[in-house]
Amino acid sequence: MSENRGVVYIGKGKVEVQSIDYPKMHDPRGKKIEHGVILKVLSTNICGSDQHMVRGRTTAQEGLVLGHEITGEVIELGRDVERFALGDVVSVPFNVACGRCRSCKEQHTGVCLTVNPARAGGAYGYVDMGDWVGGQAKYVLVPYADFNLLKLPDREQALEKIKDLTCLSDILPTGFHGAVTAGVGPGSTVYVAGAGPVGMAAAASARLLGAAVVIVGDMNEARIKHAAQQGFEVVDLSKDTPLHEQIADILGEPEVDCAIDAVGFEARGHGHEGAQHEAPATVLNALMQVTRVAGKIGVPGLYVTEDPGAVDQAAKMGSLSIRLGLGWAKSHAFQTGQAPVMKYNRQLMQAILWDRIPIAKIVGVEVISLEDAPRGYSEFDSGAPKKFVIDPHFSFSKP
Repeated sequence: MSENRGVVYIGKGKVEVQSIDYPKMHDPRGKKIEHGVILKVLSTNICGSDQHMVRGRTTAQEGLVLGHEITGEVIELGRDVERFALGDVVSVPFNVACGRCRSCKEQHTGVCLTVNPARAGGAYGYVDMGDWVGGQAKYVLVPYADFNLLKLPDREQALEKIKDLTCLSDILPTGFHGAVTAGVGPGSTVYVAGAGPVGMAAAASARLLGAAVVIVGDMNEARIKHAAQQGFEVVDLSKDTPLHEQIADILGEPEVDCAIDAVGFEARGHGHEGAQHEAPATVLNALMQVTRVAGKIGVPGLYVTEDPGAVDQAAKMGSLSIRLGLGWAKSHAFQTGQAPVMKYNRQLMQAILWDRIPIAKIVGVEVISLEDAPRGYSEFDSGAPKKFVIDPHFSFSKP
């Protein structure tokens, strides 16, 4: 049996690469399963959602093996798996889903009703998501394989485009979901809050959907510069000039057709002074201000039910001071929650394979080794305009 190693959360601000158990065909509660596969992990990514846990902003338990963005090769099959074979290269949606419950049958795979005893929705290596072992590792178990996995083309083609295809497990479908639920279409004007990987994926998705203008806002100078280099309009939220005025300077009017929140609950206030202080409702309130009447707002940015490090007691329970009255008065529509990856990943795979969306370049993919993951976490947390992709077996990079 091969040795397995993985990225483990060991306390606030700390991760380590440790030896971990080789996966078995068992669910988190020890029940033997025959519908799963074991993957040799070809690529696995560090996500902003992982950073929330590592910063101590969730109730994640120490010892959690991290990682929900996984692409791998099938090396072991459960007896009941029918659609896959040894050697297949597959993309793993970060949503763990059974394919049998009402939610799954309605394509709401982000809120599967059976894979997590505590609440709806499961994910690999994530707090409160069913205790499924994460995939920032050499090997990982994927349950309900026939339903969950997306088979990629032949190995050679997959490895040739692996830096792009690795984004299919989460950030590209998540960004695309944000754009779709915001109502982006041909000729739309779009504002994306946040120039991190999900924000950049949302901006790229808006462009793919035919938006006329895509504006990306952030307060991180390096990320703003990167967004501009990818051909997007940008606004600097650290400036004292209000957001709507910066948008008006670009569009000639202070509102957009569609808006996407790719920041989430660790948002900071706008302006020079505001940027020094956390203000978790800032982005949502700003989006209601700058979105036209009867417009839509997509919210792929993460919001949590428990935040031990929040600025006040209400925010610790996920209660934010949102100007719902403004949204109501403007007849806004909001869509929140995890992206149902399977709803989009096959189409997005085709877009990648036919060179319609150079997502690795747009999100700033940088490949690192598994042992170098702690550095990746540190640089990402400092705001580097990069998407760190781990190659645990040096399948497509050099040691």
